[in-house]
Amino acid sequence: MRQSVNVQQEQAWNGYEGEHWARNQERWDAVNEGFNAPLLDAAAILPADAVLDIGCGAGATTRLAARRVAEGRVTGVDLSGPMLDRARATTRAEHFVNVMFEQGDAEVHPLAGRDFDVAISRYGVMFFADPVAAFTNIGGGLRPGGRMALICAAGAEGNEWLKALSTLQDCLPVGGFGATGRPGMFSLADPARVEEVLRAAAFTRIRIRHVEAHGRWGQDAGDAADFLLDSGPGRHLLQQVDTETGDRARRRLTETLRPYEDARGVVWMRSSAWLVTAERP
Repeated sequence: MRQSVNVQQEQAWNGYEGEHWARNQERWDAVNEGFNAPLLDAAAILPADAVLDIGCGAGATTRLAARRVAEGRVTGVDLSGPMLDRARATTRAEHFVNVMFEQGDAEVHPLAGRDFDVAISRYGVMFFADPVAAFTNIGGGLRPGGRMALICAAGAEGNEWLKALSTLQDCLPVGGFGATGRPGMFSLADPARVEEVLRAAAFTRIRIRHVEAHGRWGQDAGDAADFLLDSGPGRHLLQQVDTETGDRARRRLTETLRPYEDARGVVWMRSSAWLVTAERP
């Protein structure tokens, strides 16, 4: 029986948020793909390794890891049924045989004693109610000496998509975006907090490095604005205002994103993250 202690997150990722990500897998991968190579290189995956992908979503990083473990296996774990359905369908279509997916909350999902060599995550570890408990559970799934490599969001100021949303303060209640210290995108934005959590979860050899990548957010400014405002957080903001105000916010955001268009009109924005590595003793 599947367990979860992150009830709000489970509801979100099995509702509109998860459905939006599943429908837009290619678009979200285009936003975040610049972090794939740094993450996988830092994980130092070997051909026979057993790899755990935490918060694997629609499985992009799971499949990338699987290409590096021809003799090994990769297990993706995520709360979201819609995203895992998409992950399984894409994995079958691409004929992977060394990949499996499990639906569960990594804070309490049965991982202990499974002797994974490596755990990875691209933006999948910021949503735990109790991060120390979650990383203790993840560490229990690693063999002694097992490695972990994570990408988690750095401060709001380095994320251009969030700076763009902040220009809507007179239209939408965006004040809570970028908040740290509670489950959410920026809960691990303070590297001191990351180190504190991982040490409490008994990880050693902790290294934290700042990384940035530009992602493709839309085919033009209007498309990118629609994509941002139709995502889970954007939709939540729009639901708190009337239609006229929402339309004004959409027009404002479109104009804000114009400077990010390249010569073809494609919108590229910089994201800022921490690349975290650690080991289980």
